Amino acid sequence: MATVLGPLLRGRTYTRLLHLWVPALPFSVWMFIHPATPWMPALMLVPLGLIPVVRTGEGVQARVMLMPGEREPGISEEPSRTWQDRLRTTLWLAVRVALAGVTTVATVWLPLLAYSAGEVAAGGSPGGVPVLEDARPHWAYALLVPFPLVALYAAVVGLGELVTAVARRLLGPSPAERLAAMEARTEQLLERTRIARELHDSIGHALTVAVVQAGAARAAGDPAFTDRALGAIEETGRAALEDLERVLGVLRESERPVSSRPTLVDADRLLESARASGAKVDAEVTGPLDTVPAPVSREGYRIVQESLTNTLRHAGAVPVRVRIRVADGTLLLEIRNPLKREVPGPGRGSGLRGIRERAALLGGRAHTGPDDEGDWRVRVELPLR
Repeated sequence: MATVLGPLLRGRTYTRLLHLWVPALPFSVWMFIHPATPWMPALMLVPLGLIPVVRTGEGVQARVMLMPGEREPGISEEPSRTWQDRLRTTLWLAVRVALAGVTTVATVWLPLLAYSAGEVAAGGSPGGVPVLEDARPHWAYALLVPFPLVALYAAVVGLGELVTAVARRLLGPSPAERLAAMEARTEQLLERTRIARELHDSIGHALTVAVVQAGAARAAGDPAFTDRALGAIEETGRAALEDLERVLGVLRESERPVSSRPTLVDADRLLESARASGAKVDAEVTGPLDTVPAPVSREGYRIVQESLTNTLRHAGAVPVRVRIRVADGTLLLEIRNPLKREVPGPGRGSGLRGIRERAALLGGRAHTGPDDEGDWRVRVELPLR
């Protein structure tokens, strides 16, 4: 019984009923203005559905009234961007008006039918209900009173579920919006992975060094050794603070919309920032950067940023050559700087690993390490399709 009557105790049952009633309001008003053509407001559905912002309004109403409290209702609040979205909005308005008509009939006539059956059972008149117009007073009509009320309950709950299902179908995200949401989710996962990796590598390493140095200084009991240990702890702590500030910058930036984050079109300010830090940057940019897909362009910007950061951190103010080229369906990024000391292997830092992971996620490839000319080189190729 509790399961059957449960919807009566839920607030969304009544907000859905209100949502179903709303479209009947303009028709009711029009009937007082021009009773001969009560269908006239329906002619406004098509031009109304073609207005992009109408989809936003309908989406907000559906989320608030049909799915109150749901965290992921699957309803878009974006305006119509394509003709498919406009047609879906128009169809939604038509379905909503049709369901409003059914709801109005059910919520008016079913209670009236129950009341009239009670009146006939009590010996009164049927109250103008056509079904009971010729009925003669009899107590047996009291047995019919619950049936219209049960039908009313079923109609209210059923129509509420139906309009909610239709809303999810017709007001749900379009393919373009789903792609944008997937892109934002992918970007978020990339940043979270990067944050976890950098915190583990830099902060974990710094704490390990500090603990080991402090333990060794205590065990040694040598003032000279203690001074050297404290110096190492200070240097490691300072580097960890710099890494932490960089990671916090990523966290602050992750709250910005994906579309507002920098891309390769903004590479000039990145290069100027490197020059302001003392590096002599020689940049060569060829090809239409504005045609690079947004995810690739954003990741390309991060790769160049990480490469310049590594150069400044490990090589200092040295000449840096930056090459960005868009051609033949490929984005090529190449950053070179002279080595100040020998670097074993292809590079094992978290930043370099992050560059390789970004490239792999986009279906590209990355090479980091010394080259035959004695320079440190970061070369990344990313497909544009």
